[in-house]
Amino acid sequence: MLIIGIAGGTGSGKTTVVNKIVSSFPAGEVAVIPQDSYYKDSSHIPVEERSKINFDEPGAIEWTLLVKHLQQLKDGQPIEMPTYSYLTCTRQEETIKVEPRDVVIVEGILVLCESCVRDMMDVKCFVDADADDRLIRVIARDCIERGRTPQMVIDRYEEVLKPMHCQYIEPSKRFADLIIPQGGTNSVAIGLLTDYIDARLKRSKI
Repeated sequence: MLIIGIAGGTGSGKTTVVNKIVSSFPAGEVAVIPQDSYYKDSSHIPVEERSKINFDEPGAIEWTLLVKHLQQLKDGQPIEMPTYSYLTCTRQEETIKVEPRDVVIVEGILVLCESCVRDMMDVKCFVDADADDRLIRVIARDCIERGRTPQMVIDRYEEVLKPMHCQYIEPSKRFADLIIPQGGTNSVAIGLLTDYIDARLKRSKI
């Protein structure tokens, strides 16, 4: 099994990169584990306080469960991946069954920050993008998918996203084996990564 870590700032284009990699391989050959699925449950916190949760710091993630699930997949065992709702800021009762695959992609803004996860990765990537481009994507996404107003998104960017990016996410770039500038539009870098994955898989099957 090949474990690929793909990190980068919010709105950098990580999902686009992941989708392009997945589409380059036969259906079912690549499993994707989003970091967002492992946010700690906040159902015990009053509803009015949940909007103040900082999702952009390592302490928001249940890393021990993510590591446990990655190890189970490496051992050939399926996992029940949790699901998380941004609308209620709670972990849902529903889980998603993920079977072991030749390639597992762990994707999220903080996945290169924690050594316990980072050490399990065979390849570590950082998707880089200008701050202005990331903010535009975040405004579009949060207004449509998470029910926020543009002003709410801008306020959160200034108060949380930007400082957390500078404190945690940007410094994690130094752990990357490959940096992908311009996000999902960098077809050359994505092609190089896909070719590398393909070559590693072929060598492992010899």
